[in-house]
Amino acid sequence: METIAQAVSRRLNISIRQVEATLELLEGGATVPFISRYRKERTGSLDEVAIRSIETAARSERELQARKEYVKNAIESSGLLTSDLQRKIYAAETMTEVEDIYAPYKPKKRTRATIAREKGLEPLAKILMAGNVRRCDEAARRFAGKNGVENAEEALAGASDIIAEWASESSRLRGITRNAYQRRGELSSTPVKGKEAELAASPYAIYADFTRGVSRMQSHQYLALKRAEREGLLKVRMGVDDLEALDGALCRAFVPRGGSRECQEIVGKAVEDASKRLLRPSVENEISTSLKEAADKIAIGIFSENLRQLLLASPLKGRRVLAMDPGYRTGCKVVALDSQGNLLEDTVVYPVPPKEDLKGAREILERLIRRHKLDAIALGNGTASRETEKFLKGSGLMDASKIYIVNENGASVYSASDLARKEFPDKDVTVRGAVSIGRRLIDPLAELVKIDPKSIGVGQYQHDVDQGDLKDALDFTVMSCVNAVGVDVNTASERLLSYVSGIGPALAANIVAYRAENGDFRTRQELKKVARLGNKAFEQAAGFLRVPGGKEPLDNTGIHPESYKVVEAMARELKVDVSALPGNNDLLDRINVKQIAALGISGEETVKDIILELRKPGRDPRLDDDNDAFVAGIGSFEELREGMVLPGIVNNITAFGAFVNLGIKENGLIHISQMSRRRIQSVGEVLKLGQRVEVRVVDIDPHRHRIGLSLLI
Repeated sequence: METIAQAVSRRLNISIRQVEATLELLEGGATVPFISRYRKERTGSLDEVAIRSIETAARSERELQARKEYVKNAIESSGLLTSDLQRKIYAAETMTEVEDIYAPYKPKKRTRATIAREKGLEPLAKILMAGNVRRCDEAARRFAGKNGVENAEEALAGASDIIAEWASESSRLRGITRNAYQRRGELSSTPVKGKEAELAASPYAIYADFTRGVSRMQSHQYLALKRAEREGLLKVRMGVDDLEALDGALCRAFVPRGGSRECQEIVGKAVEDASKRLLRPSVENEISTSLKEAADKIAIGIFSENLRQLLLASPLKGRRVLAMDPGYRTGCKVVALDSQGNLLEDTVVYPVPPKEDLKGAREILERLIRRHKLDAIALGNGTASRETEKFLKGSGLMDASKIYIVNENGASVYSASDLARKEFPDKDVTVRGAVSIGRRLIDPLAELVKIDPKSIGVGQYQHDVDQGDLKDALDFTVMSCVNAVGVDVNTASERLLSYVSGIGPALAANIVAYRAENGDFRTRQELKKVARLGNKAFEQAAGFLRVPGGKEPLDNTGIHPESYKVVEAMARELKVDVSALPGNNDLLDRINVKQIAALGISGEETVKDIILELRKPGRDPRLDDDNDAFVAGIGSFEELREGMVLPGIVNNITAFGAFVNLGIKENGLIHISQMSRRRIQSVGEVLKLGQRVEVRVVDIDPHRHRIGLSLLI
């Protein structure tokens, strides 16, 4: 049997040396971000995606090999294991193959076939399969009157049940059935009786009379069908277009040739019974599971990529922000925040109906802006957002280019959380929500890590996919983003620190406690004084933690402390002090990579990474993107006209298209077919979250307030 590394290497087409090195590092406790960033020489410069793939594939391979061992031992304990059977088990490449092999040997539940065996009818089933009797009823009479079998008819029925079970356990017949469903299977849906009107008004109306081949089923279609089925709106059925052809193929593969016609007919009917009662339902469940897993994988992948783009959105560094959570009756909750997101003051204004106190609201906001020197406004995109935005732009308090609409999905989740109560014990949920909106503008990553990723509202059908797989994928995405950006150890929240490579919740709490007791960290080495933060955790975390303004300039870079000697060697070669290197491209251009690597401290890849980091020390990679405020082209749905060209921002991506914020309450949808002149496989090939786009209005549904768009190419 292959080793785990060999199997992963073959499946992923990555060299065995790279796979073995990666698995050794993972098993030693190294994280994916650490390996991809600081162990390039060991892995042959594998990136984070490849290392994650190795980690996932190795987990799946371990589960497969464990199942193989279980099946082999189970068959061996029954005394039925042969060398050929063991070879087949070890050669199986999927769980499905292993289960097909195990099916005839698996302990049986009390079925019709089990009852027939208890009545001593298995010998009759073997006689019928052999086909060497001319009169099957005469053979059956020998079993009548024994073990509770009343007559020949009952004996033949019991023997047929046993034959049907044998047929259902045949890996060949399961393969024929599975192949038929995969190639010619279809899913169809019809409205549940009495639910037609409710279905017509739901997002699933297009599935009222829907048929699609299994092989052509799109992930979002399958998830939509299953959700509508759970909600009691649709009946969903799976089938094959020509069942007679399928049953005929099964009979030809199983009914023995050369036997009597009567035996062949009995066995043929047993096979048809097995197909209808056992094989088809089992394979339909298997295909459904396969479709669900494939749909989950795509949906989780889209959600993860959307989350990555949202977390890595450009921060509004150095701005002091007026943040507003708009509302009608209860007013707009307003907070003033400094550039670090600290709360300076909070209040409530009523610029929209029913009070519509425009003058009072303007005076209060003007005072806050002047007192706290605020230079940007973050406005939540929820209830009363558009009316509040209109008031702000008409008030002259701040230039329209400094008024930002912020997605407030999940703000209420944060405001009611233990974390929010700990941060603001004397403030109510409305103030905490406004603070979250403002902080999302100042630093999206630092604020959004405090919220359950599922509540952020990017993606599709997040509550329908496997929740364990979703959590694993989203947690990895958050960890990847946090470590890609780096974390200021002296300002980061406990939650943000918990996502740093090698840290976790317990050590994050210890770091915050140490900081509160001893003041700011002055060096990375000081982290070793934190309770329970040992050498392994320090190795994994140190390169991702930043100490701005500390004793060691390199502590504010992505250069790992283990590589400081490399920087010292560079400085010696150039006959300058280490402090002269960061940001000095003239000096850095003179470094001979091969010469430094030849010193034996680090390999060439690490030396190249160090030089790259020294060129832009402490650089925040998110600042490469623009973060200008969005100015809408229209003010309401009623202003829309087909053919209009409008500016917009992509605020969600799904498998079937992208939703675009047009500056009004309703989002527009660019279907995947409206994105390019060429056929594209995924929306991500063309668009990303937060991207500025120009779109044309192609369809308007005034009843459901839906907007169809095409991307201007």
